[in-house]
Amino acid sequence: MKKKLNVMATAVLLASITASYAYASSSTDDATEVSTSTSVAATQVDSSTTTSTETSTDSSTTDTSATVEAPPEGTPPDGEPPSGKPGEGSDSYTDNGTAKYTQSGKSVTLSKQTIVADQADQSIVKVTDSGKLTLSKSALTKKGTTSSDDYSNFYGLNAGVLAASASTIQLSDSTIKTDANGANAVFATGEGSTINVKDVTIQTSADSSRGLDATLKGTVNATNVKIQTAGEHSAAIATDRGNGTIHVTKATGKTTGKGSPGIYSTGTITVSNSDLKATGSEAAVIEGRNSITVNNTSLSGDVDRGVMLYQSFSGDAEVGTSVFTMNGGTLTAKAGPIFYSTNTEAVVNLKGAKLKGNTEVLLNAAADKWGTTGSNGANVTLNADNQTLPGSITADKSSSITVNLKNKTTLKGAMNSENTAKSVALNLDKTSKWVVTGDSYLTSLTDSDTKLSNIVDNGHTIYYDASASANSWLNGETISLSGGGKLTPVSN
Repeated sequence: MKKKLNVMATAVLLASITASYAYASSSTDDATEVSTSTSVAATQVDSSTTTSTETSTDSSTTDTSATVEAPPEGTPPDGEPPSGKPGEGSDSYTDNGTAKYTQSGKSVTLSKQTIVADQADQSIVKVTDSGKLTLSKSALTKKGTTSSDDYSNFYGLNAGVLAASASTIQLSDSTIKTDANGANAVFATGEGSTINVKDVTIQTSADSSRGLDATLKGTVNATNVKIQTAGEHSAAIATDRGNGTIHVTKATGKTTGKGSPGIYSTGTITVSNSDLKATGSEAAVIEGRNSITVNNTSLSGDVDRGVMLYQSFSGDAEVGTSVFTMNGGTLTAKAGPIFYSTNTEAVVNLKGAKLKGNTEVLLNAAADKWGTTGSNGANVTLNADNQTLPGSITADKSSSITVNLKNKTTLKGAMNSENTAKSVALNLDKTSKWVVTGDSYLTSLTDSDTKLSNIVDNGHTIYYDASASANSWLNGETISLSGGGKLTPVSN
């Protein structure tokens, strides 16, 4: 669907695709309490004011206006997971959004505020022009829908708490509730814009309403946050267009909407010591040259797969390698493969993480609805350190997979059992083990244990490409394995 927007009094159409799923929230740093007041109807802090404490003064809503680059044009992806809508061209975005509390520049400290924003395109709190706001012990509520999902997703239009143009917000001991489309709870946009959140509870109810969100090099830091989202395309933690950065520690989050993973990254996201559940989506999604790192964290996804790494070419993410890193913790996929990759280069790094899946497929790389047919598979490298890897590894004719096992890692599954992959390589150190559960086809095999005693064949045949230089150590021979199976060249 295309929405017409008035920009700078001239009618233009928005050119963009939102390849983002959804988000939810959290942030760090301490916010100090200086003043106390009970309610904010509408407050504007002029850039000429000095550091001060502010209370509710004016009952009118204030405007700020700033022009930033518009999203580039892209080719629309076919269906889910992207949530954006194609447009027909726009040279700039003019921020005509209002806010119940608006601050331009300077430093302000507030505490014990009750702020309700109930108009369309109206944020609860908005700080711009290098302003600094410390807000604590407050109740923030947002109603009133957005006029543009894309502007909300990319620039924070209609967001709950919004920091833009190199501004900083410290938010602590507070609650944020939004009940409107395009009402992301916490949103930092633009280089130098930072929101630090600590001891905050976030709840969003409608579509395109993430918990924590950062775009265009904005940053969100969160500690000890609780996030719950109910709408579609409403991830608990997310970055969208322009490489935002989010760091989260000690978060609990639950998303229930379609296309609403616990984490969605088109930037850099790190989550530690947290628990995130997605009942209507994957646990985590990475698009393009971006990353997710999770440390000692529990992730679960009930729909489609556990973690998805892909490229939509919508313009939201630069083309490059998607990287998922997991150190400790638990990843649960209640449907589909634990890992799925399409139309991208991808790296999955696992160290001491517990993996749970219901389909006996660990990793699937394949072409899908994005990209050019014939070249839209995935090229995936899986690095496992001190891991148990449950499930088989599969790929289609346009996809390649390399698996590196070290430090007492065990892979339990078949590899390329249907011989459909473009290529599949397996590299084992002496301490690692492959427990084979079905006949497998490898383009190349390297093993620090040249006696192959770390391959538990269970009577299955492993085929290899005798012409591949990596297999020269096998001399094109058929080798009997200890469990009654064999390692043998594949027939041409």
